[in-house]
Amino acid sequence: MLRLIPLLAGLALVLYPAAVYLGLSRWGAQPLAFILMGVAILRWLASRRLGQPIGNGAWLVLAAVAIAAFTLGTGSAMGLKTYPIIVNAFMLILFAHSLWQPQSMIERFARLREPELPPEGVAYTRKVTAVWCGFFAINGAIATATLFASDEVWALHNGLIAYLLMGALLGGEVLIRARKRQGDSSSTAALLTDD
Repeated sequence: MLRLIPLLAGLALVLYPAAVYLGLSRWGAQPLAFILMGVAILRWLASRRLGQPIGNGAWLVLAAVAIAAFTLGTGSAMGLKTYPIIVNAFMLILFAHSLWQPQSMIERFARLREPELPPEGVAYTRKVTAVWCGFFAINGAIATATLFASDEVWALHNGLIAYLLMGALLGGEVLIRARKRQGDSSSTAALLTDD
């Protein structure tokens, strides 16, 4: 059961906008803040009990606790609605920081499938990491703008549109990568038959 808590906490993150939207209309901001704080603390405790390093996820747990404390103190739903902004900012910092490291974030993911990534692959993954940085910056800006819109608009963007855009970017990148590989294998085959 303990091993399910980090998975459930991840699911709660994905469902967060819908849960906030539905919860605000039924219970109000402060009960939701208690739930958010409880999920964050359970996630942290489960990771500790399982001996897993919480690593970068510690910032998201701390952000959730800070948002919950702000909401409990003010009674305002505005704090609850900042979480998508914090997540986008966190991801932007994480991906952008990796661009100044020997391996970009996308290169790390690519090397899980292809440990001997060629130099062209390294350059490509660096460009894809930069594209994701742009996505997180734009999506974070839109999430910020939705703070001042209705709860419906906030939930629609942060709970549906943002995920659809993320899926489209991921799917588009997979298609581009497949075409690129197909083109690379065609040129390699042409080189081999010319000999």
